[in-house]
Parts: sequence; C-alpha cells; structure tokens
Amino acid sequence: MSEAKRPWHYFTSALWDYNVALVQMLALCPALAVTTTATNGLGMGLATTLVLICTNAIISALRHSIAPEVRNPVMIAIIAGVVTLIDMAMNAWMHEMYKVLGLFIALIVTNCAVLGRAESFSLRNPVIPAMLDGAGMGIGFTWVLVVIGGIREILGSGTLFAQASSLLGAHFQWLEITVLPGFQGILLAILPPGAFIVLGFLLAGKRVLDRKRAERRIKSHGELVVLQ
Repeated sequence: MSEAKRPWHYFTSALWDYNVALVQMLALCPALAVTTTATNGLGMGLATTLVLICTNAIISALRHSIAPEVRNPVMIAIIAGVVTLIDMAMNAWMHEMYKVLGLFIALIVTNCAVLGRAESFSLRNPVIPAMLDGAGMGIGFTWVLVVIGGIREILGSGTLFAQASSLLGAHFQWLEITVLPGFQGILLAILPPGAFIVLGFLLAGKRVLDRKRAERRIKSHGELVVLQ
C-alpha cells in the first residue's frame, strides 16, 4: 500500500522522523521557557496538541471554501479562535495550570508549527489525515517537552511531575515521584541555559539514533541483495 493511502503514517512519522522540535526546530520558545518541570511540559504539550488537531480539522474541512487571497488571515483567525476557546477552558477547569503557563497559552496563536501544518498539510489533505497529522505533531512535541522538563526537574530538584495533582487534577497524583530524596538540586538545570543544554543533548542523541537506524537499514538491504 502506498504511503499516500496510509493516513496513519502521517501520525507515526510526526512523532520522530518529522518531529516539530527536534527536526523542524519550530516552537522552541515554549519548549525552552515552560519546561522547568515535566508537569508544565505536559500541560503545554496537551494544549498545543488540542489546538493542532482542531485547527487542522477545521481548515481541512474549509479548504475548498478559502480563497487564496485571504488564506493566511483566515487561518490565523481560525487558530486564534481555537486557542481562545482552549485558553478559556483551561482557565475554567485547570486554573492552577493556567496560572503557571500564563501568556504561553495565548502565544500558541503565533506558534509556527500550528500555522505551518495548516498551510502545508491541512489545505491539501482531507480531514482525517489532517487530524492524524495534527495529533502526531502535537504528541511528538509533547514528549519532547516532557523529556526536557523531566530532565531539568530531576537535576534541579530531584523530583518528577511535582505538583501534578494540583496543576492537572487529583487523578494525576500517581505521576508525582521523588527520584532523588534529599537532593539539593543543580541551579543551572532550572535556568534558561539549562534548557538549551538539555535540548542540545536531545538533538545530539536523536542524530546518533537516526544514524544507527540508517546503518542497520543499509546493512539489512545489503544482506538481502547478497541473498538474492
């Protein structure tokens, strides 16, 4: 089956091969600014994922009705409307997380990843593939935020998902872990330079893993050619 006929491929490829933060290098402002803890990263990632899914679906459904001359203003208006609704919902039902993330929720409107996927994918594909693409891009972005936040939190305070129950709700209490009891923490980890350092290690790690995957594929392909 060709790649174009497998909508699920849009979801899986966005998680790693076309990751928003690690490959496209987009949305780095929230990736570096809000990831002082894994909980903050999870909250920001889920909000962004919901925006991506909703805006991709709406823009894809309206793609034949949007005139090219007003395409960008219309897409920005749709994104702004969705972000406003999510901002109000978080303020109503996740108020503590809303206070922590603050202005960064509203700034999702200016996230290049959201507008970029709307223009490059949603305007050219049906609703289901567009939603899968949005979900993949959002979840791929979320796991990067959680990993950066988790590493910084462990190094900074020795905990993981601290205050998850108060920020995300009581049913997230099981996430709260004390990884290093009595650990005083490394101040650099929770400062902005710490975010850049952790992101750099993630980028380097991904390149190493991708290179090893490529070498295995080449080796496997060579063995198949020999057998044939």
